[in-house]
Amino acid sequence: MGRKRKGLPIHGWVNLDKPEGMTSTSAVGKIRRIFNAQKAGHAGTLDPLAQGILPIALGEATKTVPFMMDAAKSYHFTVQWGVATTTDDREGEALDTSDYRPTETEIQAILSAFIGDVSQVPPAFSAIKLDGRRAYDMARAGETPEISARTVRIDSLTLIDMPDAHSARFAVDCGKGTYVRSLARDMAVKLGTFGHVSYLRRVRVGPFDEKSTIGLDILEDLGHIAAEVDALDAMNTHFKPHLLPLQTVLDDIPALPFNEEEARDIRMGRAVNITAHVVDGKRFESHEAAQVLALSDNHPVALGKLEEGRFQPVRVFNLSDKIKGVTDVD
Repeated sequence: MGRKRKGLPIHGWVNLDKPEGMTSTSAVGKIRRIFNAQKAGHAGTLDPLAQGILPIALGEATKTVPFMMDAAKSYHFTVQWGVATTTDDREGEALDTSDYRPTETEIQAILSAFIGDVSQVPPAFSAIKLDGRRAYDMARAGETPEISARTVRIDSLTLIDMPDAHSARFAVDCGKGTYVRSLARDMAVKLGTFGHVSYLRRVRVGPFDEKSTIGLDILEDLGHIAAEVDALDAMNTHFKPHLLPLQTVLDDIPALPFNEEEARDIRMGRAVNITAHVVDGKRFESHEAAQVLALSDNHPVALGKLEEGRFQPVRVFNLSDKIKGVTDVD
């Protein structure tokens, strides 16, 4: 008999505004404790120096984390000119210095070189694995990690302003695997100087933006209040407004409704016969295969495929209705 998980069966996403100085792992741990959730995980690590959007999945929403791995991201960041550091941000030790400071005209002229498919070498202090070891572990041990260049996608790069002669603020929209610290370092080198990131804020990750973020301080205050009342009442009254639906990250996947009997079979891993269905305005014939989100009474049941006139579940969601409203998707 399996061990019963501790905590409440809470399912959904928290769009956390992570404070500076906290690791992503620590943030996940805090959110899990505040919500008293059975499971938690995050979608996309955010450096301790960085602040901003860190989507955290609770319960069955952790099964949708893979759909966030390729999500586009947006950042605001500040480059401090004149100093290269070991970490490519302000936490590292100085490596090289330069008295040269680029002008606004010079900065604007090089931006296009960093848009599109760009070759980039990740920072030495990064989570890249080399022969089974993290690059940052090697760097901390005094070794020099040999990290190969990789191609990343940068969709836009804009100069926001120049607070002073020694720094400039930028906005970037980029794809999976892009290191803003490497971008800042490479921009400085192209401008004939050195540079590092002195400020970094993530303002978007896929469907998560700043409009729906919640600060850790607010959640901690709610946690103190919730500790004084019944756990289920606390979830419904205090936390539900800050819990986004499980399928927040599945907006691009067609949704197909099933009745209660069909949903029961799907939850047991059984394929369900269908004929031709219209899914979000598109007609799927019985011979077509497609990834589909199965819904029952507007609740997520499973992710699966339409194949040869059948819906075959691939990933089933074991949602509980003990906590009223937490699994609602309206």
